Amino acid sequence: MSLNTAHAHGGVLIYAGERILLYCDGVEMGFDGVKLPHFKGNKKGTVYLTTHRVIFNNNSSSDMLKSFSIPFMCMREVELEQPIFGANYIKGKVNAEQGGNWEGQAKIKLWFNNGGAIEFGQAMLKAGQLASRNRVQQPPPYMPPQGNFYQAPPPSYSPPQNGYYDWVPYQTFPTAPPPEYVYMTEAPPPYPGVDPSAPPPQPYQANGYGSDEKAREAAASAYYNPNAPHNVHMVTPPSCPPSYDDATKKYN
Repeated sequence: MSLNTAHAHGGVLIYAGERILLYCDGVEMGFDGVKLPHFKGNKKGTVYLTTHRVIFNNNSSSDMLKSFSIPFMCMREVELEQPIFGANYIKGKVNAEQGGNWEGQAKIKLWFNNGGAIEFGQAMLKAGQLASRNRVQQPPPYMPPQGNFYQAPPPSYSPPQNGYYDWVPYQTFPTAPPPEYVYMTEAPPPYPGVDPSAPPPQPYQANGYGSDEKAREAAASAYYNPNAPHNVHMVTPPSCPPSYDDATKKYN
């Protein structure tokens, strides 16, 4: 699990070859067992179930926690709760990824104030089960996304047109994320996903945001520094990344 590594320009940042399966707004997330100020208090935002992980993006731009990425291999003791009073929620334990901007283990809860907790949780457990077939013994250390990133192409967030994903409850979550808030990095996922037959992603060849070394260094500096826990320096890019069509357009 990594901290402040899955957001860009007010949206979500995914890997090349990663697909968003479910998108749900109106979610509240709480943490227990972590002393970092980033985890203080409950957070309200959006949660994504992808082919490789769960991503939470905070609605508050002033909060120290901007995003939270939980690969399936980092989840433990996940349970779906249906209290008599209050919203249904998902609870569990998550382990930090090596180099993921925090250390240790945390207890988490996800409340779905607009409904769908059970359906989301069941799909999450199924995705974790499928991804575990390719699980490695030692999770790889987290590395900040390298290279360019762009607005993601539609297949990255649209319902797939094949029967392999018939376990995903699209009838409960029919809404796709806004395309202008889905970004994709050139880097492939560093851990296994639900579909072992998926071809390895090909990196983009076009020049885009972050293509030179200085831009990459600036992007890397946007991540939380554990030696300065009360300061998070976010770099403002000179302009928004190009769209997928613009990024892949060929010029003579």
